[in-house]
Formats: sequence, structure tokens, C-alpha cells
Amino acid sequence: MMEIVEILHFITISMVTAASSVAVGIGEGFVGLSAIRAINIQPEAKDEIQKTAVLGMALVETAAILCVTISFIILFGTQDADKNLYFALSELGIAIGLSLSGFAIGLVSAMPARSACLAIARQPFFGNKIIRFMLIAQAMIQTPVIFSFIIAIFIKSYAVSATTIAESLKLIASGLAIGLGSIGPAIGLGIFGKTACNSIGINRKSYGKIFTFTLISEGIIETPIIFAFLVSFLIILYQASTLLIAIAMLSAAFCVGLGTFGPGIGLGKIAAAACHQIAKDPEKYSMLSKVSILAQSIASTAAIYALIVAMLLITFTK
Repeated sequence: MMEIVEILHFITISMVTAASSVAVGIGEGFVGLSAIRAINIQPEAKDEIQKTAVLGMALVETAAILCVTISFIILFGTQDADKNLYFALSELGIAIGLSLSGFAIGLVSAMPARSACLAIARQPFFGNKIIRFMLIAQAMIQTPVIFSFIIAIFIKSYAVSATTIAESLKLIASGLAIGLGSIGPAIGLGIFGKTACNSIGINRKSYGKIFTFTLISEGIIETPIIFAFLVSFLIILYQASTLLIAIAMLSAAFCVGLGTFGPGIGLGKIAAAACHQIAKDPEKYSMLSKVSILAQSIASTAAIYALIVAMLLITFTK
């Protein structure tokens, strides 16, 4: 039995690190490729492009840093813990949550950096503002993996006291909710961030309008991940006294995780389309932004439905 416990324990550690490392490596490779292409287009701007690529890669690395931090915490912070099968199963919630979010963020956080490199090639004298804009876009994209990191800390603290299969499944459900819930919003944020950086390269005079629109839109796009975080946190707090309650919590996790997937991507596409049009015709900013925000608000209702049903599953199953 102890061998199984240790195997599950080490699987959790390896999954968290490996999934994020694979995605971050691929993302950084794409950033480097875009930087080379941008320098080929505009050799005179190679210094700005190189700086953009390095800063962009540094932020892409965030997911891997958070994941390896959790791996060290699990590896060295549980050496004296009384490990049992329920403890090891509970830790799988950490593996699921951070593996899914870390993999998604590692890939999509490279998208704004890739567009920023090419934007500087088109607007070499506007490099500093493009870099600042890229950093803001990438920082916003890190929200899902930060939420997953917070949930992982809570799961670790509660895993020590898990004494039944129901309690273990509850913690797995918490990781599943935040992990699945991270994917759609992360993709949406990546799509929008890529288009926003590209739009500045198309028309630098639209920078101020695009900057304001970006702050509003990224806040809306992140709404589904906030829902997933809320459900994940509530699952941890509620006591799973029976197996039926644990199954209900797993159902709630799937509900909010899958229910935020479509809205997250859809919100990113709506905002990206509006951002592109704002760059082409800044004079229509007021109309385009209002229509986009209205469309995003309507699209967000699908995630709200998933949130309501998930919370009902958690609170009314006893």
C-alpha cells in the first residue's frame, strides 16, 4: 500500500512540472521564431525586437515557475506528513488543476509576444509602447494559473486531513474545476492579446483607444475563470460526508469547467474582432466598443448558467 501512495505522490509532482514545461518550451520557441522573422523584416529594429522577445519569454516562463514551486512544496513540505492512500489521491487534485492550467497558459501567453515582435517590425519607432502593452496583456493572461496555484496550496493543506474516499474526491473535484475552467478563458485571453498587439502594429495612432478597450475587455474575458475559482474554492470548504456528495462535487466541477470553455473562447474572439476594427477605423471606437461589450455581456451568460448549476449541486446535495 505504501508503494502505491508514494507512486501517486511522485506522479503528482512530475505531472505538475512536466505539463507546464512542455507548453512553456513550445511557447518560447514560437516567440523566438517570431522574433527572427521580425528581425528579417526590419533588421534596424533588432535591439527592440530582441528585448521584446526576452521580456515576452520571461512572462511565458511564469507558468513553469509557479508549477515547479508547487512541486518543491509538495516534495519537501510533505516529508514528515503521515501519508496514506487518501492523502495521495487528494494530491491528484493539485496535479489535475495545475497541469491543465499550466499547459494552457504556457502556450497561449506566447501569443501576444509573437504579435508584439512583428508589430515592432512594422512600427520600429513605437517599440517602447508596444512592449508595455505586451507586458500588460501577458500579465492578464497569467490569472488562471495564479488562481490554480492558490487552489493547489489549499488542496495541499486539506489533503493531510483526508480520511475517506469522499474527502479525496472532493479535493480532486476542486482541482478539476479550476483546471478545466482555466482552458477556455486562457485561450480567449491569448486570442485577444495577440490581436490587440497586432492592431497596434497596424495603426499606432489607435494605441490609446486600444489600450482602454483592452483593460475593459480582458476584465470581461477573465470572468469565467473567476467563476471556476469560486466553485473550486467552495468545493474545498464544503464537507463531503458521503460518497454521493463527493460525486455531486465532481459533477459541479465538470459543469463549471466545461461551461466556461465556450464562453471564454467566444469572449476573446468577440473582443479581438472589435479591436481589429478599431485599429482600422479609430473614429468608430465608441460604436465598436459598445457593441463589443454588449455582445461580450450576453456571451457571458452561458458561464453564469454553469456557475449557478454548479453552486446548486454543491449546496443542495446533502
